Amino acid sequence: MTDARNDPIVWLSTKEAAECLGVTLRSLYRFIDEGGLPAYKFGRVIRLQVSDVDAFIESSRIVPGSLEHLYPEVKGPTRIVHGNGRSNGNGHGNSGAEHAPRQPLAAEG
Repeated sequence: MTDARNDPIVWLSTKEAAECLGVTLRSLYRFIDEGGLPAYKFGRVIRLQVSDVDAFIESSRIVPGSLEHLYPEVKGPTRIVHGNGRSNGNGHGNSGAEHAPRQPLAAEG
């Protein structure tokens, strides 16, 4: 059997297609059932064409600038935490010991 370009059709099982897409079988069946991914049923066996899976992958490409809703801009002041995760209230995450005023030595008097 060949496709429109006269190339032999390469078939995938549902398990192989799910692994190729990095999704669960349940997600794969949902893509098929919703019409996003063509599949073929031969008796009790469902098969997918490699070319259809490749086309599905390409059609799922994310358009740059379309994910802004997933990382909304933070409003208001933010507290920066560095190092050990403790904040000393001055915006730095250390205990403050590194920036505490130096005590004069006895010889400096």
